[in-house]
Amino acid sequence: MSGPRTTGVEAGLDIVSPTTGERITTVPAASEQDVVLAAERAHQVFASGVWSGRSPRERAAVLLSLADLMERDAETLARLDCEDAGKPLTECRTGDVPSAIESIRWFAEAADKVFGRVAPTGPGSLGLVSREPVGVAAAILPWNYPLAMAAWKVGPALAAGNSLLLKPAEATPRSTLRLAALAAEAGLPDDVLTVLTGHGSVTGRALARDPLVRALSFTGSTATGRRVLADAAETNFKRVSLEMGGKSPQILLPDALDYGDELFDHMIEAAFLTMGQNCTAGSRVLVHHSIAEEVLDRFTAAARSLTIGDPADARTQVGPLISRAALDRVAAAVDAARSAGARIHTGGLPHGLPPHGAYFPPTVVSRAPAGSAVLTEELFGPVVTVQTFSTEDEAAGLANATEYGLAASVWTRDLDAAFRLARRIEAGVVSVNAYSEGDITTPFGGWKQSGFGGAEKSTDAFAQWTREKTVWIRTR
Repeated sequence: MSGPRTTGVEAGLDIVSPTTGERITTVPAASEQDVVLAAERAHQVFASGVWSGRSPRERAAVLLSLADLMERDAETLARLDCEDAGKPLTECRTGDVPSAIESIRWFAEAADKVFGRVAPTGPGSLGLVSREPVGVAAAILPWNYPLAMAAWKVGPALAAGNSLLLKPAEATPRSTLRLAALAAEAGLPDDVLTVLTGHGSVTGRALARDPLVRALSFTGSTATGRRVLADAAETNFKRVSLEMGGKSPQILLPDALDYGDELFDHMIEAAFLTMGQNCTAGSRVLVHHSIAEEVLDRFTAAARSLTIGDPADARTQVGPLISRAALDRVAAAVDAARSAGARIHTGGLPHGLPPHGAYFPPTVVSRAPAGSAVLTEELFGPVVTVQTFSTEDEAAGLANATEYGLAASVWTRDLDAAFRLARRIEAGVVSVNAYSEGDITTPFGGWKQSGFGGAEKSTDAFAQWTREKTVWIRTR
């Protein structure tokens, strides 16, 4: 592993605490030339076979050692993401870090379980179809799940034998840098994993345009995903996988209240996990009119009961948004909805929060006018709308009335109705009677403008990082 070697063209990248607004540290900002040099080194180490030439089991052993080291340093990793992203420490300890460790272990163990194929030929020939690493690959990460998203990409990319250039988000690079240091400690050869900290407009764009990079996986906003795809098309047509935004519905059928407190626990997690800064956040509650009043009252009460505070405090459930700019954007959308006649349900913020922290209270919006930003845009904040429906057709229409198609959930004891709706909802992941993205064994990816080009998790993830080769043999 090697870190970014800066040329001094780009200024350093200040890491600012969302909690206090103060600078935490400064890291290098890789220039275009840094990316070029890193890609060349990655290409050389791939061609040498020092990693790509190892057997899958040998690569797996290094990755399993990495997972062990991550477990050893789990508290450090949790605190880095807590500080950089403003994520509640308890969320990092119990969710993000264990998930990242599981991802590395699972892909390590899957390294020798992704098989090729034999074509159904006649007796005079043999068709062998194998999967090979692409060579130099790149990944661009989001800031909301810094370590967990890094593991989703590091695991399959390295298990397949690639050299990987990894660009963390500008705001949250430190857990990824720590991950790379642990990979070196685990025995990963130099330049197999290179972390390039920097600005998306410079470092990220250079990765998308570099001719030595043969595959790129991007997780982030739809707008940035479009630019990544355009850059790849204008250069070497590298394979691009995009996992982008969402505006996920939570659909409550007439009997949903049968699930009692469990329903509201899942609704709150779907809406306000990571302060709603989550691509699968259940930001649109669609509830049958017969139970709408009770759902709105209980959901609002549950939102108001969440503990807002210092993310480093283990009791905190809601921390700050990633930045003051994000806070201003979310607040503007809620203010616009209020001005247009929507009802805003919020408990406000507690006293004693840092004055420059990017805090916004969990907010429920009802009666939002059609077309308003709170209904149509991915706000990436703790804001949830509530709408009502009378029929399954109406519920499906509301669920699909968005350019996104990442996730959805359906609550009912009527499994026939659940299956009918699951089939009709335009989303890559539909959970029934739960808020869930599935587990590491199930593929994760969106439809429509939520993404395309590949899946995260499961053995399907290897398709992003490998290419198929057919060998046709004529026998005598």
